[in-house]
Amino acid sequence: MTTLLWIIALIFVIGTMSYLRVSLVTTTVATAIVMAVGSTMDIIGNIAWIVFLVVALPFNIKSFRQNFISRPLLKVYRGIMPEMSTTEKEAIEAGTTWWEADLFAGNPNWKKLHNYPQARLTAEEQAFLDGPVEEVCKMVNQHQVSHELGDLPQEVWQYLKDHGFFAMIIKKKYGGLEYSAYAQSRVLQKLAGVSSELASTVGVPNSLGPGELLQHYGTPEQQDHYLPRLAKGLEVPCFALTSPEAGSDAGSIPDFGVVCKGEFQGEEVLGMKLTWNKRYITLAPVATVLGLAFKLRDPEGLLGGEEELGITCALIPTDIPGVETGRRHFPLNCMFQNGPTRGNEVFVPLSFIIGGPKMAGQGWRMLVECLSVGRGITLPSNSAGGVKTAAIATGAYSRIRRQFKLPIGKLEGIEEPMARIGGNAYLMDAAASLTTTAIDLGEKPSVISAIVKFHLTDRMQKCIIDAMDIHGGKGVCLGPNNYLGRGYQAAPIAITVEGANILTRSMIIYGQGAIRCHPYVLAEMESAFDTDSARGLTNFDDAILGHIGFAVSNFVRSFWMGLTGARFSNAPYSDKTKRYYQQMNRFSANLALLSDLAMGTLGGNLKRKERISARLGDLLSQLYLVSATLKRYQDDGRLTEDLPLVQWAVEDSLYKLQDSLDDLLNNFPMGLGHVLRLVIFPFGRAVKRPSDVLDHKVAKIMQTPCASRDRLGKGQFFTNCEHNAVGIQEQTFIDMLAAEPIYDKVCKAAGKRLPFMYLDRIAAQGKELGILSDSEIALLERTEIGRLKSINVDDFDPEALRANVKAPVKQEKAA
Repeated sequence: MTTLLWIIALIFVIGTMSYLRVSLVTTTVATAIVMAVGSTMDIIGNIAWIVFLVVALPFNIKSFRQNFISRPLLKVYRGIMPEMSTTEKEAIEAGTTWWEADLFAGNPNWKKLHNYPQARLTAEEQAFLDGPVEEVCKMVNQHQVSHELGDLPQEVWQYLKDHGFFAMIIKKKYGGLEYSAYAQSRVLQKLAGVSSELASTVGVPNSLGPGELLQHYGTPEQQDHYLPRLAKGLEVPCFALTSPEAGSDAGSIPDFGVVCKGEFQGEEVLGMKLTWNKRYITLAPVATVLGLAFKLRDPEGLLGGEEELGITCALIPTDIPGVETGRRHFPLNCMFQNGPTRGNEVFVPLSFIIGGPKMAGQGWRMLVECLSVGRGITLPSNSAGGVKTAAIATGAYSRIRRQFKLPIGKLEGIEEPMARIGGNAYLMDAAASLTTTAIDLGEKPSVISAIVKFHLTDRMQKCIIDAMDIHGGKGVCLGPNNYLGRGYQAAPIAITVEGANILTRSMIIYGQGAIRCHPYVLAEMESAFDTDSARGLTNFDDAILGHIGFAVSNFVRSFWMGLTGARFSNAPYSDKTKRYYQQMNRFSANLALLSDLAMGTLGGNLKRKERISARLGDLLSQLYLVSATLKRYQDDGRLTEDLPLVQWAVEDSLYKLQDSLDDLLNNFPMGLGHVLRLVIFPFGRAVKRPSDVLDHKVAKIMQTPCASRDRLGKGQFFTNCEHNAVGIQEQTFIDMLAAEPIYDKVCKAAGKRLPFMYLDRIAAQGKELGILSDSEIALLERTEIGRLKSINVDDFDPEALRANVKAPVKQEKAA
């Protein structure tokens, strides 16, 4: 019995040291103390001490460890880890890591998360949202844009230019607005709720484009010339990266430039002949300045360096002879300006390179660093804004629209998709806010931007499908009163652009995350290919020692939290969110453990096992989305009335995480999944999907005027004005709730239950019975007009739907 207790004590001490991640020396000393106790009690003898010393001393004596453990491991590591290409290295090193690194490390510091500052607007930024943004939303008639004009009206274009909408990222010293990333996000969210064309037109110049690249890398002359003109709207920018042969694989662009001498504006200068064929370029048809990415060659050595200089970025005025723009693509009836651009041996000076000739070949680094910022703002914000507006509109419609003598929102079949829309609207707004907080703190979160790009556009598409299902014919029939149809059509565009979602999930999120977020892997890789062998060995030794301890710790943490359901792990609060923090502690340790095992068993082949890396990326992604949700709840003051939204968002994300984890274990390499399941899920799956009761609570919030509903749709355009079908319906929703007790009063006086329709007739009947005031009669009459507008759909004269222009479609010639 004494021996058993001693063994338990030994396991407990080693396990506790590993769980708490104390140093190797401390762990060794603590273990030695337990061994000494065992010796005094005659439980262990010399053989046990010899085994202990054989294991402990080599790891604690640095010189021995380096020469006899780390050196052989380094040789093996170099053999199985292929050296990264320059492109891969620049992509991995681009940007910074932030909160996602804590999630990857298996032991999140929740105090750190909640100490990040709350995203806030300045008085100037709020005034812009309340003034120019509100005004331009009133100016846009989405049906006119998408069906009649095929473009934003010219007065809207001019308003955007005159009020600095294209200059939100440009510094004030150049005449720009210099708004925070959070402010840009709120502007785009509001615009996206009105028109995807409007949001895209404003979003692109403030994302990856000439303005962003100029501010970071441009020469003083380029900045002084272009930035004031961009700020005033005198220049319309676009950025041409994507080619027919190089979409998601942007590094393989075939477009090229050749360094040579030539004549430009009457003078012979050193320049380059550019040849390109780009597609899917937003604003290209109307751009006055073209940001161009191409591969630069110097076959004659005119720059005195290598022949293949690499990807380069330049600014090309579109009025230069040979630059082709103007034609448009037709992306799923979404009429934002998008089209091709071409050029064949267009000669321009080297000074057109962004940053000047010294930046030749530096374009890929420039692109991946700036893309990590732009991708974290534009599409996630547009997606969040669209879903927030859809959530409020769907809640109102579900309360107005009746079937089977009930508002359809009271039907359980409707509550289920409604809850998905409402819960996702809360989560998506939270994720957009946390991501812009990182950017405003100076981070360039490449991994996080990939997470929010993929997951927010994916959730947006699914939410719009749910909203369409609830609206039925109202969503299907296009027209001025349809606020969903064009967004439904446009949703795949967001899925496809700025890194297709399949690629983003399969390769980018975890491909970058595993190396950048892991506390030791990048250091191991860098030391393995260090040209200074002595320094490389020293750094590798430090990294591999830490990595071993890290892996042991995550195994112990996963095993213990699997046995206990993580109930003894830390959580910052003891309220209803406590279990969420504890479950995240558990899944974070699982992610860290499985990442090490996947990298250890697959090595460099992991990047080709895309379904494995995708599922690991899912774990990291869902942990980030839950973190954002809990952070928002904290920032909003932990308001208990918002708990159903918080709970739904968190439980849905954790359930999705668990699904991916389950699939990962089922397909883990070398058959380890069955063993790992005993460690991770010893008592089966731990998380349940949101309950029917929770669905009901979320759906009820969406259909009830309250502070929680207001926060759900905060910042969106709900003004009751001529072209805003959502705002008009929102007023009808308020009127409808006010009309219901008046309707009940008439029914009571009439002695029978009247159908809840023809409210103008009910008003007349109430007037005849002498029980209604003039204001009550007016309310019923106004409500009936709004009710019919909400539930009816648009119809047209056949001629109004006839295509007016039949322009030829340009076909590409066969190669």
